[in-house]
Amino acid sequence: MASKKSSAEKAHAQSEVRRLHNKAIKSTCRTYAKQFVEAVHAKDQKLAEEKYKLLQKELDSARSKGVLTRNAVSRKKSRMMKLYNVSFAK
Repeated sequence: MASKKSSAEKAHAQSEVRRLHNKAIKSTCRTYAKQFVEAVHAKDQKLAEEKYKLLQKELDSARSKGVLTRNAVSRKKSRMMKLYNVSFAK
């Protein structure tokens, strides 16, 4: 006869799945942020703009999925835009 899972075991399994899913999304955000910073440091304005758009899209996606909070996303986008503006000021 098959044994049933307790609710605690089921909750733990669900939280593990969510943790791995959230970890993948956060990792993608960090990767895009790193690529953006590298483009800015390389003084490649066009590439930096493209990378910022990708980063912004990914951060907004993470926000809508509940992985990151609204304030965290706003803070990250603000800091990246500030870096861009300082680096490419005319």
